Amino acid sequence: MNIFEFERLLLAEIDGQVAEASDDQLFAGGYLRGHITLAVAQSEIAGRNHLRDVKARVKTSLNQAILSGELNDDDQKLVLGFWHKLVDKVEQAAAAE
Repeated sequence: MNIFEFERLLLAEIDGQVAEASDDQLFAGGYLRGHITLAVAQSEIAGRNHLRDVKARVKTSLNQAILSGELNDDDQKLVLGFWHKLVDKVEQAAAAE
């Protein structure tokens, strides 16, 4: 799987949850969309085409947001937990194909 397929699957998973998502899940998914898209774009520009590069960039971006005070403690836990579940689900689905 390349980084663009990874991005597509992550965003499709977020979109697929909209109908039954809680308000917290909608917030976390919407918040992550920008971080995911930015991480893929930065990875492409840098010529870094491994999934680990995208995941590291999302983690760095989220950490910067946390350090700048964008997320309170509850939102931090929510967004980070959603990110980890999202990545696990997409990677497991891709491995099963």
